[in-house]
Amino acid sequence: MIDTHAHLNFPAFDGRRDTLLSDLLGSGISIINVGTNYQTSQDVVALAEKYDKGVYASIGLHPQNIESDFTLKQYGNLTGRESVLEKDFNIREYEDLANSKKVVAIGEAGLDYWTKPKGETKKREFKEKQKEIFNLQVSLSQELELPLIIHSRMAFEDTLGVLRGNKAKGVMHCFVGTIKEVDAYLELGYYVGLNGIIFKINMDEAIKNIPLDRILLETDCPYLTPPGFVNEINNPFSLNIIAEKIASIKGVSLEKIIDCSTQNATNLFKLSYSA
Repeated sequence: MIDTHAHLNFPAFDGRRDTLLSDLLGSGISIINVGTNYQTSQDVVALAEKYDKGVYASIGLHPQNIESDFTLKQYGNLTGRESVLEKDFNIREYEDLANSKKVVAIGEAGLDYWTKPKGETKKREFKEKQKEIFNLQVSLSQELELPLIIHSRMAFEDTLGVLRGNKAKGVMHCFVGTIKEVDAYLELGYYVGLNGIIFKINMDEAIKNIPLDRILLETDCPYLTPPGFVNEINNPFSLNIIAEKIASIKGVSLEKIIDCSTQNATNLFKLSYSA
């Protein structure tokens, strides 16, 4: 299996990271760790380069890591490399990081309107800044011919507006949308990433509408632990629980979901898949 969206570089895994990765690779599970700003993008590249195979990196700037008066008030007191905010997307710095052969995608990029400033002017400025930086990352993905890993929350129409009219392809990470939204992304050639959130939100009808050749498995660990996972912290070993749920919804075997999602990830990210 391939976990196409993990954050094993985050502090939750300090002290256990190397042992966990050794166990995962020994069990045939590969991982794409996803950066959320320049610092964590550096971290995921460094982590991937420690391993000959089975560990990959995606580099990008998460919309919640874009510095503004609002995000400084919301997150400015947080510590850790994953919490660092950036005023702008330095496309050349990220391009240099992409020189590593272990970089297989751009992201976590996108739009997040879940929390936003009050007042129409501040709200508009907040959204426009996110779209500006998202567009830069779309441009980088096209320049480097790397797929996008997209975070879109409460921003379907604006996300679609950015993606239309360009040749970039990728995956809608942590998808929680409707059949209409599935169809719109599928029409653009995107894959759909499914993780433990499918146990929290009833998306059965939307999942039924996703073709087997467009499904990717992910955990978003250490977040979104699926029910029944006994480990203290969510990690890529929970993929099996997620795959079982998808198989049940779609009425196919677990093996079919695993085989299809693994092939999909291999195709999209151009992986030489061997854990």
